[in-house]
Amino acid sequence: MPYHQTVTDILNLLKQKDCWFKTFEHEPVVTSEEAAKLRHGYSISQGTKAIIVKIKNSAGENEFVMLVLPGDKKFDSPRVKKLLEAREFRFATEEEISKLTNGIRIGGIPPFGNLFGIRVFAEKTLLDNEKIIFNAGDRSFSIAMKAEDYLKVVKPVVEEMV
Repeated sequence: MPYHQTVTDILNLLKQKDCWFKTFEHEPVVTSEEAAKLRHGYSISQGTKAIIVKIKNSAGENEFVMLVLPGDKKFDSPRVKKLLEAREFRFATEEEISKLTNGIRIGGIPPFGNLFGIRVFAEKTLLDNEKIIFNAGDRSFSIAMKAEDYLKVVKPVVEEMV
């Protein structure tokens, strides 16, 4: 089954950076809870969800940013608004996400905003895990990798968001 091009892009990037990773093909999943049931050997808190939000920054300009959280957490809106120095923010629409990511559907968004030219903010507790796992651009394909390698490859801003 052919996967979204982003799957190949991430795999190539991880190979190029000499990162340890493991791949998983599975039934399509949209939520962290669904994914956790299929990813044997990994907890829901190791599962990584990527959320794209649209903010209006302090200069009044619109910008998309990616929030990366453990699968069992929700972000604290006032904390995130302050962190992003946003006058306002909202979830990106399905159409906006598709346009930004070259057609990736909600539930398949990988925590690699750097591949899409958007800033990435990662919840610091995610990095308490030795390994993380995420949908890699397709709802049916996951990649596990070391959290320390994720930091080196993506270079997210690491902050408290929950």
